[in-house]
Amino acid sequence: MTRIAIVTGANQGIGYALVEELATRLDPTDLVLLTGRDAARVAAAADRVRTGARSRVEGRVLDVTDAGAVAELAASLGRTDIVISNAIGPLVPDRPQSEQADEFIAVANGGTHAVLRSFGPTLPPGGRLIVVASALGTLGRLDPRLHPVFDGATLDEVEAVVEGWRAAIHDGIAGEKGWPGWINVPSKVAQVAAVRAVAATRRDRDVPDGTLVAAVCPGLVDTRASRPWFSDFSQALTPARSARPVVDLILDPLDPAKYGELVQFGKVLPWHSGKPPRYQDELVRDPVVLGGLPRDVDA
Repeated sequence: MTRIAIVTGANQGIGYALVEELATRLDPTDLVLLTGRDAARVAAAADRVRTGARSRVEGRVLDVTDAGAVAELAASLGRTDIVISNAIGPLVPDRPQSEQADEFIAVANGGTHAVLRSFGPTLPPGGRLIVVASALGTLGRLDPRLHPVFDGATLDEVEAVVEGWRAAIHDGIAGEKGWPGWINVPSKVAQVAAVRAVAATRRDRDVPDGTLVAAVCPGLVDTRASRPWFSDFSQALTPARSARPVVDLILDPLDPAKYGELVQFGKVLPWHSGKPPRYQDELVRDPVVLGGLPRDVDA
């Protein structure tokens, strides 16, 4: 049977590498959809992947901030065997993060929510729904005051918390409420919380069917998005290397211990692990966050 895979935010970087890896390892009858917002860039990226692909590859224009468009594409496909939510908004250190919050949150969190809601119901038995997040997404990265709002939350509740956080940023009171200044941290925690929320409602039927819903951390990857934030890339992965463990997780048989969890290089990062940094630079020096290629991963 033909399998259909889709990757969001796939014009470049990790998303593009994930499409390449899937297209190399899936069967010739399978279809990999490379999606992004810009039609010309989508078409060019899909053409590049096809040159070395084993499976079929098509480009599709998709803006994940448009929940209606996400739902329409999911409905048109009917069944999607592999779904990877990877889209992320721009974030740079030389502009106030309050000025960047709306777009960043809309893509990273709104896009994740839309994909979970619309593509989750299209997974067949044995399907895979993966959200690319980060080691920053463990609950321990946040002020303990914020743990209860995410711990055990439903997807609706996660969405409400994200909106409340966004409003607090604009009201200038996010810090008073315990939110860290680097918006990437709560965004990633919210992504993992959303995955956990959806997984909690599906686990009893998914695990017996071999279906996986999970978040992944690809480690520190040398991409245009990460370059402004890190000074030392000596241990960084290329996008191609970062994609391999993610696709291994997708194509390997289901390990129930990884269901609904945040997985890095095949190992679960416990939800309550990590600690809030005193300063942003503590995070960018954290070896778990940096997550270069471990010795037991084939380069």
